[in-house]
Amino acid sequence: MTRDWLTAKWPALAHVRTCVTTRAGGLSKAPWDSFNLATHVGDDAAAVAANRELLQQQLGCQPTWLQQTHSTRVVQADPQQLADADASWTDQPGIACAVLTADCLPVLLCDRAGTRVAAAHAGWRGLADGILEQTVAAMDTDPAELLVWFGPAIGPQAFEVGEEVMQAFLDHDDYADQAFEPAAREAHFMADLYQLARLRLKRVGVQHLYGGGLCTHADAARFYSYRRDGEQTGRMASLIWLDSRQDS
Repeated sequence: MTRDWLTAKWPALAHVRTCVTTRAGGLSKAPWDSFNLATHVGDDAAAVAANRELLQQQLGCQPTWLQQTHSTRVVQADPQQLADADASWTDQPGIACAVLTADCLPVLLCDRAGTRVAAAHAGWRGLADGILEQTVAAMDTDPAELLVWFGPAIGPQAFEVGEEVMQAFLDHDDYADQAFEPAAREAHFMADLYQLARLRLKRVGVQHLYGGGLCTHADAARFYSYRRDGEQTGRMASLIWLDSRQDS
């Protein structure tokens, strides 16, 4: 892996490959500088296409991009289709499940046997509505046999939300209040997306959880952040795939 891209630190088999891009090393001009991979944020289309081609060449796999809508829809990864969904899965080597984020939580999953992988985009709406539970179901295996890794997202010290956000989680889980702390503003709270994701996954039997702790909002040198920069900012990609060489 080149540049300062991240990989999951977890005990997956070696042929389960992962990558999280950062904002460095691409062709996009400010304010999307420079490795923006999203086509919907106002960046020059040619620059995004060149960045995507560079990514595919570097990784040696075919990313499956999604039309993300903060839904709970999970699809089988197909690089030839732009599906309206917020998660995808595959059991086919060489096809990468990919999600784009700039504060929302990217979640990568695989089974311990290394036969199926998935990637989910978990903003607060999708997380509250059950995108992670739906992704676990799509893995079609015992949840206790899954490995999950959390990529970079906005941290609890930066993610201020209103009462309606906390209530959306409390409607599903009485224990969700432990992921919220009172903010300085009245009737507002600091929300911990990582903790909320852990709670939801543990409820459905997922035991092996890794990653978390990075903050997109705090690290402007490496990460895009919608909350920090506004609408004119780029997106990182979090990808997972099965290497066709099947080395383990």
